[in-house]
Amino acid sequence: MSITILGVNHKTAPVALREKIAFTNEIIDKALYSLFQHPLIEGCVILSTCNRTEIYISYEQETDHLKLKRSVERWLGQFHNVDMTRYQEAIYWHQGQRAVEHLMSVASGMDSMVLGEPQILGQVKQAYGFAQNNHCLSPNLKKLFQTIFHVAKIVRTETNIGANTASVAYAACLVARSLFVDSNQLNVMLVGAGETIELISRYLKPHNFNHVIVANRTREKALKLASTMDAEIISLPDIANRLKDVDIVISSTASPLPIIGKGMVERTLQARNYRQMLFIDIAVPRDVEEEIKQLENVHLYTVDDLQKMVESNLEQRAIAAKEAQYIIQEQAEQFIDWLKTRHAINYVKQYRNNAENIKRELEIKALNAIKQGANIDDVLAKFSRKLTNKLIHAPTQTLLHAATHECGNCFKVLSKGLGLKDQ
Repeated sequence: MSITILGVNHKTAPVALREKIAFTNEIIDKALYSLFQHPLIEGCVILSTCNRTEIYISYEQETDHLKLKRSVERWLGQFHNVDMTRYQEAIYWHQGQRAVEHLMSVASGMDSMVLGEPQILGQVKQAYGFAQNNHCLSPNLKKLFQTIFHVAKIVRTETNIGANTASVAYAACLVARSLFVDSNQLNVMLVGAGETIELISRYLKPHNFNHVIVANRTREKALKLASTMDAEIISLPDIANRLKDVDIVISSTASPLPIIGKGMVERTLQARNYRQMLFIDIAVPRDVEEEIKQLENVHLYTVDDLQKMVESNLEQRAIAAKEAQYIIQEQAEQFIDWLKTRHAINYVKQYRNNAENIKRELEIKALNAIKQGANIDDVLAKFSRKLTNKLIHAPTQTLLHAATHECGNCFKVLSKGLGLKDQ
């Protein structure tokens, strides 16, 4: 049994392609059922996030790899009605240890847009759960994912891969989490609906804030972002009236002038009885007037503040990444060794069964001969001779074949395995 991966991600494919071949929760069951019917596939898992679509497959070792790759590509294209032949450069295909290392890297956050981000592990676990619920897991694939989850935990606990921020967007979320303990009671306002705010919204989503407001110049652009968070949409002029309802404001627009001024925040604080507020301004030019820092119970972080956090952690993150890669490589080698052993066990069982069948057949003949009055000593001698000849016949022929075909290494391995000494 072998393992392979076919996929695209944010490094190889633009969002225009990734969204075409994405699998939503509504269609994942149908997709798994369809893929699992493939005659070459023993087990399958489909991982689909905003940054990647990957298909993990276990299959018989003797399978034609190129035939399987083309077949899975064709299935993916047919399922989504996309001509995959146009996107060959975006598709990667990993097999064996390379595939195992890749999946370990993905689950550990090593292959993410934000190095070490923790959300991906939950997404991998969800993908595994979908496959399990649809009975699409082969024993080897099940073992692989159990190993993956263990390795991701090791990487997370034994390195600092997830301890330090690697992007301004993620740093913004960490600042918000550090200042406020209980996110369930907090209200957040996101000002803008561009890529940075969209990325921040993905980091904020798992923390289940009480209420989220998206303020944007155009309602149409805000709709897509708001739908992912069940958020309320308001226009930019409405910010002044709604600011009192939120605890955290994260802003990133293309406005040439500040949207939130000191006077607006002063009035907001009075309406809130001076409960603390956090403003994170990622915009350049700034969306929030710097003077609000002079106000009581107001915390302001600019893009420069966040960038300093990121830069100070880059060296530590690089060291952690090397440590994580070493762990992943070591664990992948161990899994491949287990996979090879499991493959060999089937042959060992077959070899033992063959020997048992030979013994049983000769035992029956020997017992029948004794019942018919044959001399017991003669029967035992004949039984021993025939059993020996039959058991050593296959190893003997294999030794001769290795010797006559000049397979020196094979001959040495066989000789050592049979307990023979060099002559």
